[in-house]
Amino acid sequence: MERDIYDEDHEAFRDVVKEFIKRYVTNEAIQRWDAAGEVDRDTMKAAAETGLLGLSVPEEFGGAGMLQDYRFRAVVGEEIIRAGAGSLASALGIQDDLAVPYIVHMGTDEQKAKWLPRMATAEVIGALAMTEPGAGSDLRGIRTTAKRVEGGYVINGAKTFISSGVTADIVVTFVKTGEGNRPDAFSIVILEDGMEGFEHSKKLDKLGFHGHDTAELSFNDVFVPEENLLGGVEGRGFVQLMMNLPLERLSIGVAGACAAQAAFEWTLDYVKEREAFGHRIADFQNTRFKLADMAATVDAMWAYIDRALLHYRDGKLSAEEAAKVKFWATEREWEVLDTGVQLHGGYGYMMEYPITRAFADARVHRIYGGTNEIMRDIVSRQLAGKPKQ
Repeated sequence: MERDIYDEDHEAFRDVVKEFIKRYVTNEAIQRWDAAGEVDRDTMKAAAETGLLGLSVPEEFGGAGMLQDYRFRAVVGEEIIRAGAGSLASALGIQDDLAVPYIVHMGTDEQKAKWLPRMATAEVIGALAMTEPGAGSDLRGIRTTAKRVEGGYVINGAKTFISSGVTADIVVTFVKTGEGNRPDAFSIVILEDGMEGFEHSKKLDKLGFHGHDTAELSFNDVFVPEENLLGGVEGRGFVQLMMNLPLERLSIGVAGACAAQAAFEWTLDYVKEREAFGHRIADFQNTRFKLADMAATVDAMWAYIDRALLHYRDGKLSAEEAAKVKFWATEREWEVLDTGVQLHGGYGYMMEYPITRAFADARVHRIYGGTNEIMRDIVSRQLAGKPKQ
């Protein structure tokens, strides 16, 4: 089914992305990132110079100013994931979809001027630290504290499963600045690499996204100056978090659709070439039926995602709508990838094949950004007319 969401500017940008991929996203590069457990800074800077990074940074700070038009980021995801570089897509997404928007939407003028120009060029890599060893989707259960002292705050606690957590120069961090779990008991502070008492763990050994670093962070009496309080107002952390969650969840849904599209294309190419019992695998009825299911599912995903992209552009994507997109798209992504792996046979179990790596990468999409169970609870509460928690 032909999509009509992109205009000439988006398609011209797609050509730029494809040219970047030809130069920088080789099999050797993907293997290098996987072996190192991170995307190197030179590649991130090249992405910024080419215009693939900094899309969400306003033009006045050196970016493209495309934060509300997520279609450009979708183009980046489609092409890079199609090239089998899920880790690179993830690293770019953490910067442009998570770290940057908090500063753009909620930062003070001074915070924007200090960090956004350098984030647009990848001189500064950002991360978002919410999850803790004892608090995942239920962020009101966090224990990391920020105690008010003269001139700023002293931070104690730990965060885990932080994407870009090893390479990050700044970390947008969710902390407790008050008692209890009321919304006004939380704030967001920006920690900087090198602050005394702030430590990054070694890279965590995870199932997928082997080329994108993930870490545990620990804070032992870390002093953070008052000017690093996001927005300059204490007690606004939970509200700030809620403001950015629709974009985070939309981005995960888009990534799921990109992976499903790529998986379908890889599978279609494979079954047309591979033979069994004297016939192409594509000629067996079961294969044809499975391909038909995959094609229809991918079409439906894009129809839904495209509508959500326009809603986000127009400022109409609610938290509940974003939750629907996130859980529905990632569940469909998993179905398509699972079918693709099955049709690849034994080769679908080999990490040298992009569908295998994408299969491993996809598993976390149903977990982070709020588990799909939590997404369903958000939607069901709205349907039942229950208050938000």
